[in-house]
Amino acid sequence: MAIITLTTDLGYKDFYQAALKGSILSLMPQANIIDVTHSISAFNILQAAFVLKNAFPYFPKGTVHLIGIDSVYNENTRYLAVKYKDHFFVGSDNGIFSLMFEGNQPEEIVELNIMQDLKFLHFPLTDIFTKASCHIAAGGELKDIGIPVSGLEEKMTLHPVIEKDTIRGSVIYIDSFQNVITNISKELFNKVQQNRAFTLYFRKNETISQLSWHYNEVPEGEKLCLFGISNHLEIAINKGNASGLLGLHLGDIVRVEFK
Repeated sequence: MAIITLTTDLGYKDFYQAALKGSILSLMPQANIIDVTHSISAFNILQAAFVLKNAFPYFPKGTVHLIGIDSVYNENTRYLAVKYKDHFFVGSDNGIFSLMFEGNQPEEIVELNIMQDLKFLHFPLTDIFTKASCHIAAGGELKDIGIPVSGLEEKMTLHPVIEKDTIRGSVIYIDSFQNVITNISKELFNKVQQNRAFTLYFRKNETISQLSWHYNEVPEGEKLCLFGISNHLEIAINKGNASGLLGLHLGDIVRVEFK
């Protein structure tokens, strides 16, 4: 059964996501529609890229991922269908693809040339994106719905800075449990650490000097750090609100010192 995932900033209050799903089912009644999330902050491609980058590898190859972030018509923005690691992505070329793929090149990129229905000009998700996603999910080729292009709109993220025995990173995501996720990857941490002791410094002069394997490794209400499912360094409180209680917000600086 064809799988189409949805990642949007449409929320759950209005009829928009229902209209999107209805438009897919009208073209492909047998489609298996999976919500990744509709709770992305409005127009926040950084947040959407982080969520989908960490979610899509768990889906079967051949899955189609429809991305509805900042997709309203703009004469300067291309609509693309992209094949990457045997998955397919449909969305606006607004930088989200470059953020998700982190410099890796897709196998195929086409600029969609599906005729726009003018009554959906302000809501291409239910028109161009839906048609493209259903075409791909049915086994159709990208070249039949678009013109091959090279290159993607580039968006840069802040990368951790390495200074001798220190990594300076920042908060890039706060999940629904209020766990605080940084841009320090497990690979980078291990590369700099080289089996040395460390101290993680962050807001309010808080520190953590030991990695945990899971959230329940410390007593309830105690802070911890670990590498979660995203393979990025997280700051958490066991069954608590790390972001609120520790005063950590998006963009805040964290520092890891090794000795």
